Amino acid sequence: MLTETRLNEILRLVNEQKSITVLEITKRLQASESTVRRDLTLLQKRGLLKKVHGGATSLEFGYTAKDDDVSLRMDLNREEKIRIAKYAAGLIRDNDFAYLDAGTTTELLIDYIEAGNAAFVTNGIIHAKKLAQRGFKAYMLGGELKASTEAVIGADTIALLDRYHFTKGFFGTNGVSIANGFTTPEVNEAAVKRKALEQTKDRYVLCDASKFNKISPVSFWNFEYATIITTGLSDKTYLESKNVIEITE
Repeated sequence: MLTETRLNEILRLVNEQKSITVLEITKRLQASESTVRRDLTLLQKRGLLKKVHGGATSLEFGYTAKDDDVSLRMDLNREEKIRIAKYAAGLIRDNDFAYLDAGTTTELLIDYIEAGNAAFVTNGIIHAKKLAQRGFKAYMLGGELKASTEAVIGADTIALLDRYHFTKGFFGTNGVSIANGFTTPEVNEAAVKRKALEQTKDRYVLCDASKFNKISPVSFWNFEYATIITTGLSDKTYLESKNVIEITE
């Protein structure tokens, strides 16, 4: 394939999918990894895409550098979040020992849990209170309280997580893409998410369609290593991935 033809095809793929990995491009174009990386560098120099670790994103790719307050996020895409929360709650079984990450969708999940003998650990202040009010055995992690997300974070939180081994974990994210995985704006919160994910057997990321093709400053997990539960996806490319569940009802 001629160089310019290959460059045009790479640009078409990036703009179509918004985010793509080097490995995916090599498979699509039957080109070597070194050639693809060189092409991505050239296209970035021409101002046609953004090269990121492991791949590239389109210039239209959304970037979010800070967390909005929980009070602002709670009503955003609420119907979609409820559908996701209901589905996720149905995955919890009696005797599960589950982790609930701080977040608006994971908080909604608590309203729909039917497994009476499940136990939970959380770094979410509101989550712990709601779990206790519903009669569940709930453990609240200690550490520094982050006001905007009402999440407990920091080195003490990570040290406490090291004691636990979860059967299931439900996590929030600010952004998700194939190339960059799951991202969040703040380093300490990302570290807590990463540690909790490491301690979890079955990992679920709950995110409505607005989080796709978005990126925040810190990656906390790779795209393919967690099951994503979502709804209303406009970018159907993600449905080609076996780890994406789209709720249609």
